[in-house]
This record gives sequence, C-alpha cells and structure tokens, in this order.
Amino acid sequence: MVIGAGQAGLSASYFLRHYGVGHVVLDGAPVAGGAWQHRWPSLRLGKVHGIHDLPDMPLGRPDESRPASEVVSEYFAAFERKNELPIIRPVRVTSVREKGDGRLLVVTDKGEWVARAVINATGTWERPFWPHYPGQRTFQGRQLHTADYQGPEEMAGKRVVVVGGGASATQALAEISLVAADTTWVTRRPPVWREGPFKEQDGRAAVALVDERVRAGLPPISVVGVTGLGVTPDVAEARARGVMERLPMFDRVVPDGVEWSDGRHVPADVILWATGFRAALDHLAPLRLRAPGGGILMDGTRVVVDPRIHLVGYGPSASTVGATRAGRAAAREVRDLLARQAVSAA
Repeated sequence: MVIGAGQAGLSASYFLRHYGVGHVVLDGAPVAGGAWQHRWPSLRLGKVHGIHDLPDMPLGRPDESRPASEVVSEYFAAFERKNELPIIRPVRVTSVREKGDGRLLVVTDKGEWVARAVINATGTWERPFWPHYPGQRTFQGRQLHTADYQGPEEMAGKRVVVVGGGASATQALAEISLVAADTTWVTRRPPVWREGPFKEQDGRAAVALVDERVRAGLPPISVVGVTGLGVTPDVAEARARGVMERLPMFDRVVPDGVEWSDGRHVPADVILWATGFRAALDHLAPLRLRAPGGGILMDGTRVVVDPRIHLVGYGPSASTVGATRAGRAAAREVRDLLARQAVSAA
C-alpha cells in the first residue's frame, strides 16, 4: 500500500510494479499533481527551487513562464498514464492501525484496506505551520498562510508583513512588493543567501544533514532550510530595491500591525505567514512510531520500530532532490520484507 501520489509516492509505485509487488496507491486529491497542484498561479516554473525527474521519464524543458502548478501536475498525470499506476482517488486515509494478524488495517473515508506493508508519502502540504504570538487573535486585518496564498493581486495597495525565512517567503515578498503599499520582512534568523547556481552536490549535502536528524529520532528540518536562499532574478531585483532588508521577529501582534519590545511598531493590513509545513502523519498515530525526541527514528526510509512502515517525502526525502530515490529505496525494502515474510510462512 502506498499512501499519497506526489513525487515520492509515484516513484514508490513505479518501482513496486518494477519489482513485481502488488499494491494500490490511495491519493486524497481528486486529480494528479501532489502538492504542486496547490501552488499559487504566479509561481512560474522558472522560479522554483528545482524539480527532479521521475523514473525513466524526464521532465524535459517546458516553458518556464508557465505556472509550476500546471506544468508539474501535467507531468505527474502523464507519468501515471504512461506507467498505468494503480491509483485510487480521491481517498482520504484516516488511520493506519494493527489488524491483529501481523497485517495493517488502513481506514479511509471510502472503506478499509488490509496491507502487509505501507509506504507513506503524504508529504506536508496538509499541515501548514502557524506559529503563535501574543495578540494574534486581536489583529483586525487579514492573516493567511502561504498554503492559501493565490498571488500578489490580492495584496495590491495593502501594507503587508511577510513572516518567514524560506524560499516561499522571498518569492512571495518579491512579487507582493511590486503592488503593495508597503512590505516588511520578518524572520527569526538572519537570512543566508546562496549566490550562484544550485548544484546537485549541494542538494546531496543538504539531504545528508537532514538524514542525520531523522536517524537520531529527531524531528526533521527542511531540506531547503539548510541549502540557503537562492537568488533568483526576481529576488535579486527585489534586493536591489531594498525589499529584502529583514527585521528580527516581532514580539506581539496588535490590532493594527506588529510590535517589538523596543517600541518599534509596523502598521499592517495583511500578515502572510510563510512559516512552512509539518509532516502529515496523524493517521499513523495508532502505531506509536514517535521516539522520545519527538521525531520518528529512521534507517533510510524504514521506520526502525516497525519495518512494515516506510516514510518517503519525509525528512531527507521531503523535496524533489530525494523523493525519487526514496521511492525506489522503499519499494526495494518492501519487496525484500515481503519475501522474508513468505519464507517464514512456508
């Protein structure tokens, strides 16, 4: 069983079929595209951090001026069709629990499935992270997360505070600043800019750093968070205009804006929380997989306390840098696990 049909889930399904492992893929979305289908329309393909190819089907060189949501969704859909992957959608998984006979019971809004192993590829999109600050509920303007952001047009003429130090924050800030009355960028830490192209070895090094954490049972950090902020042409232009001058994190939200303990006050009509996402794993809670450190102790894609469960699109594979490789690794380990189970039952 594969849960989720983003890049990691599609890769896992492809390799399970290659290895001759019968399976189904349950996807909560009504159409192909994974989290990419939800990206805001003004996020053009040429502005994204990077998209790595699915197995044996290169993305090629599509028009970089097109919305990334359209291009990647079309690419995923074509991959599904070409490989005739066994995807069932829309199906929302509500829990995975012990069945009592060594197998797993997968409970969904469309019935129940029984599985001998689960490759979980639910990603993070459904769990946007909203930090909590004093006075947040008193704000009289609009607050939204980048998960709900639809483009700069809705910010025209507004005073906007963008919170967050990742690529989504800088991408949104660059385009919002062209139409907003005023913008303020706030981050917890000073930004670290990565000048020059993002090379494959840079991605591999970042993945290795995140892998160290999940092997220790700690909550993963973002792969993008350890690569530094890329300077796209739009971001470079915004830096030249002085838009990317950040302020440290404010101490409280007030009805008409945000404030710091030193008395600084910034009026705002909108607060955009570009504060990232957390792994969408609540449906696995009945299996009690979490370690004392708050994360899930991993060995590659395999959950150490339960080798029937593999997490792809989690930790070091929570980006296109590692998703395809993780799908292949998980499929191979599931194949070997099922072979061992068959020998034991003989």
